[in-house]
Amino acid sequence: MEKKDTRSEIIRIGTELISRQGYTATGIDLVLKEAGVPKGSFYHYFKSKEEFGLAVIELSADYYGQRILALLQDRALSPLGRIRRLLDGSLERLSQEQCSKGCLIGNLGQEMADQNERFRARLDEVFADWKQMLAGCLREARACDELAADVDVDALASFILSGWEGAILRAKVMKSAQPLQDFIQVLFSATLR
Repeated sequence: MEKKDTRSEIIRIGTELISRQGYTATGIDLVLKEAGVPKGSFYHYFKSKEEFGLAVIELSADYYGQRILALLQDRALSPLGRIRRLLDGSLERLSQEQCSKGCLIGNLGQEMADQNERFRARLDEVFADWKQMLAGCLREARACDELAADVDVDALASFILSGWEGAILRAKVMKSAQPLQDFIQVLFSATLR
């Protein structure tokens, strides 16, 4: 593999391992073994485990950011229909994974926010980006009268993001998708009606 391909493969495998077992529990030796890269090669691609972890965050932020944006900008559905499809897709993935992985960004936030300021700051930026994507879609909903004209879309976007992430966390703890199902049901029957 070329240098760039090897680095990408290490990040991809690291992302999978960190999704399952967390950042702290994911040893560099295991990542390199899974990637088929010699032990001594890690520092050729990354200055530190922290730099590696930040690269994992970037990969996840890019992937999920593009996915969220594409869903929230799909004009085939109404704005609230787009948010519903985003959340239903999250529920489907969570169920397929048997509630074992959750959201990598949320997981890392839970694990690392108090331990590493660079991680905390970058994760906060990712969540802020997702909130803005939701707020943009909610502005469209307000403009086409799916929401009342006086709705604070930024506060509502923050509420949706916090509820979504919290429901995913509880689903992991319970090993049941029920918390996310409940969140979606209440969101659309009581809040976004």
